[in-house]
Amino acid sequence: MSLKKFRPCGDYRTSYSSDMSMFEDKGSFYLTLAGILLLAISPFLFDSYIISLLIYIGFYGIAALGLNILVGCTGQISVGHAVFFGFGAFASAWLSNKFFVPVWLAIPTAALMTAFVGLIFGIPAARVKGLYLAIATLAAQFIMEDFFSRAAWFTGGVDGASAEPMKIFNFYFDTDQKYFYIVLFWLIVSFVLVSNLMRTRDGRAFLAVRDHYLSAEMMGINLMKYRILSFGISSFFAGLGGALYGHYLNFVSIEEFNIQLSIFFLAMIIIGGLGSVRGSLMGAAFMVLLPEIMDFLTRSLSETSIDQMLSLSSAIPFIKEASIGLVIILFLIFEPNGLAYRWGQIRAWFKLYPFSY
Repeated sequence: MSLKKFRPCGDYRTSYSSDMSMFEDKGSFYLTLAGILLLAISPFLFDSYIISLLIYIGFYGIAALGLNILVGCTGQISVGHAVFFGFGAFASAWLSNKFFVPVWLAIPTAALMTAFVGLIFGIPAARVKGLYLAIATLAAQFIMEDFFSRAAWFTGGVDGASAEPMKIFNFYFDTDQKYFYIVLFWLIVSFVLVSNLMRTRDGRAFLAVRDHYLSAEMMGINLMKYRILSFGISSFFAGLGGALYGHYLNFVSIEEFNIQLSIFFLAMIIIGGLGSVRGSLMGAAFMVLLPEIMDFLTRSLSETSIDQMLSLSSAIPFIKEASIGLVIILFLIFEPNGLAYRWGQIRAWFKLYPFSY
């Protein structure tokens, strides 16, 4: 009997090309392709509310992807990711308003500007680690917040800045259904770029710096170079997500990019899975949908005995915020490897069945 008739139930990789493949197997490829096709037709299947949630998942997922490169892949903690997200939003609005740069060009240009700012902050931050690095990135958060409030020429100050709607060849992407495809395009491009990055020499150097920086340095890896580079790449994707965010709302305000949003991004990569590309998107989806689920549950319990006892209706904003902290704690205790790891375990169980033990 030919061996081709047997279904492999293990992980067989017999060449460098198979080991470096973006997809683990054909099933992963077809599943990803089916997901993209489903997203492509979703504007025809769902209302504007659902599409709006998908858009938020898109640009938050791009920003979380950048943070995961820095924290999950390089081991550099950052609690100031929100300001780079905000810088991208302001930079894209500034380019389109002041220099009349087309929005489709202003978005990637703003991402490059944000990457440059990230490299500047990365130079001093790359010299420290651990708690000192967290304090350094926290300082960057407050420095940039102060810059946003004082640089009225760039951000509009307390009045904020308007952002032009997306337009390509006189076709306006001025509805959720239309703008969704812009976000989907950049989401796919970002995840393909990062997936390929992690299979390159630089990507493996990031992982080496994260796992054991002394061994990486003994192997000839320039720690300073790759730590600074990770800050720049992380800021690039944060700026890209922020630019998409600004042109979606058509307005950018300085109050939005605070420390709370930075913690929100950290929660995404912790819940999705540190160092996982697909985990960034899973974490973004979880964190965007969590407040909606909590809002639905509290409203479902309204005017009940539980509501009268706990006053849930008046505490909806607090419940949404508290749920984020509670979920982070629960994931750190019961699922520290994140949703991506659990999804891999589920796929492995089906792949190895009936020998899944």
